[in-house]
Amino acid sequence: MNAAAVPAVPTATPRLSPGREHLVRAAAALWRVVDARGRVRGHLRAVETPQGVRYRAERYRPATAGFVEVGAFWSPDDAVAALR
Repeated sequence: MNAAAVPAVPTATPRLSPGREHLVRAAAALWRVVDARGRVRGHLRAVETPQGVRYRAERYRPATAGFVEVGAFWSPDDAVAALR
C-alpha cells in the first residue's frame, strides 16, 4: 500500500448502522470488527483515494500470517457486511 494512502492522524471511527457489530480502533485508520459475542470478524481499513474514502474489509489468514482483502467499498456498512 502507498504510504500516502495511510493517514498519520487517526481517522474518526466510522458510524455503523445499528446492528450486530461494533468497531474497536486498532490503528490510525484501522478497526477490528467485533460481533455481539465479542469475536473479531475481521478488520475495517479506511483508505484515502482521489475519489474519496474507501473502506476495505480484511480478514486474517493464519496460513499466510497476514491479511487478505475481502473487498473495497464506499460504505463502512457494506464492508462490515462482507465479513459476516
